[in-house]
Amino acid sequence: MYEGPSFSQKYENYCNRRRRKKRMRRLACEFVLLLSVIIAIVFLSDRLSPSEVWATPEKDSEEMTFEDIVGSQPEEEPVSRRSQKKERASLDNMTPVVFIDAGHGGSDGGCLKGDIIEKDINLSIAKLVKDKLTDAGFRVIMSRNNDTYVTKEDRVKEANAAKADIYVSIHQNFSDESSVKGMEVWYDGTDTRRDSRRLALLVSHQTAKSTQALEREVRGDADFHVTGSTTMPACLIETGFLSNKEERENLASQEYQDQLAAGIAQGITYFFYPKTLYLTFDDGPSEENTLRVLEVLRKRNIKATFFLVGENVERHPEIARKIAAEGHTIGIHCYSHGYKDLYESAESYMADFERARQAVYRVTGVDAHIFRFPGGSINQYNQKVYAEIIREMTKKGYTYYDWNASLEDAVKEPDSAQLIANGVQTTLGRNKVIMLAHDVVYNTGTILDELLDSLPEYEIKPLSEDVEPIQFSEEA
Repeated sequence: MYEGPSFSQKYENYCNRRRRKKRMRRLACEFVLLLSVIIAIVFLSDRLSPSEVWATPEKDSEEMTFEDIVGSQPEEEPVSRRSQKKERASLDNMTPVVFIDAGHGGSDGGCLKGDIIEKDINLSIAKLVKDKLTDAGFRVIMSRNNDTYVTKEDRVKEANAAKADIYVSIHQNFSDESSVKGMEVWYDGTDTRRDSRRLALLVSHQTAKSTQALEREVRGDADFHVTGSTTMPACLIETGFLSNKEERENLASQEYQDQLAAGIAQGITYFFYPKTLYLTFDDGPSEENTLRVLEVLRKRNIKATFFLVGENVERHPEIARKIAAEGHTIGIHCYSHGYKDLYESAESYMADFERARQAVYRVTGVDAHIFRFPGGSINQYNQKVYAEIIREMTKKGYTYYDWNASLEDAVKEPDSAQLIANGVQTTLGRNKVIMLAHDVVYNTGTILDELLDSLPEYEIKPLSEDVEPIQFSEEA
């Protein structure tokens, strides 16, 4: 999880700039060409009669035409070609560079069991990963392309010199106990400047998903040269145990190796091109529970959205101000959460909303223009009035946001593990997710860290008026 412009956003901005430059160059070229033709006509008209200027005479071998004049000039590389070269160079700089390290090699075979040698499996998987990433538009550098020995120091030097964007090392595991199985991913957790943890989580989650292998712990205590001395985010994946008969047979098969490669490649792809999740919290602020949520968000440098309840804002003004001061988006939920009174009529809803809006503005200075209906825009309490409310609120310039994923934490004594499962499962792998949670729920704050670790393929963003809303009424 991270905040700030992602690689995909930088790439999109670059493409927009390139399109604008290309359009301006085309217009400039058309203008210069038109001006040249006009000058040539004027130049020739001084020497020829009008009929000779506009006629199409036969070319005389001793006569110099306008085309001959232009053609006789020293050839120069066209501006468009030079521009294309510059654009290609710029695009190359934007292309993610991935360093794939096939562990061991040559005289260093790694672990082995029978005729199955680790170095061979590592290289086979690495080549498959390279093919998949290359097809997806990445630039891939391999530590080795054949059965040669490369020191770990030289591998790291090459990756650092090439200024690779990430480093992924592929290995196999071994245990004295043949029953031990599963895959592990390691990273250097002592270096918080690099985003190695997110890379490790993505590679682990996506590989487990593609292979159905047992996903062992993602470990931040790696003491490997390749993860500790690289300057870019780095991780090392142990794809399975050669000491386990079932896994050894899988690892030796081309089909399973391809599944492993697909998972590793997908994890790398999500690292550079994440999906988007808008994390939203309803019903706050709560003194104890909201502070816990804010602490997790601050530690991860994540901005979320809080739909506040007016009376809670008045009860805990310092917490509401803290939400605003830390850069989170504030929306209006309601003033009082009594469904019956709130949805008695469109007028009663509008009065409640305005009271909440004024309370939020007085305390935080935020004039909120986004809101969320208590219970969602369509619920069992507002069937008769929701359409009228939506019309009136839209006329006033307000936008409402429902959700398409939920922790389902608005229940009595929610189970922590179930909340995480709800959050992950209800995303359904969508590219755009608005997730509902409640910062007044104790367990929501306690599981938030683990929930976010379970969704590393998503970049967390706050809602704004520019974000296209998800609305139940449009789906009904």
